[in-house]
Amino acid sequence: MLTIRLTRIGKRKQPTYRFIVSEKTRDPWGKALEILGHYNPRTSPSTFEVKEDRVKHWIGKGAQCSETVWNLFVDRKIVEGEKRRKVVISTRRKEKIAKKAEKKA
Repeated sequence: MLTIRLTRIGKRKQPTYRFIVSEKTRDPWGKALEILGHYNPRTSPSTFEVKEDRVKHWIGKGAQCSETVWNLFVDRKIVEGEKRRKVVISTRRKEKIAKKAEKKA
């Protein structure tokens, strides 16, 4: 299965990222099928360059996006749809948060 995901490049403590297409089971720092663009969250505003036609091509071929990549694409209106959740809070944790809120109130 193919996936579109981020791979980290750049110096230590100065991350920039590439959008790549690769096999899901492959190492993200290994060989990629194609580099689709790059993303630098450290600039103000963040730098985001991607080949939209190639992204749509790979999604049309059946490639899946990681949650982070999907949310970035939805923000930039490259793909249509809802944002995906990255963090799931367990019911046990939700109960603890509710109890803490009751004590404060």
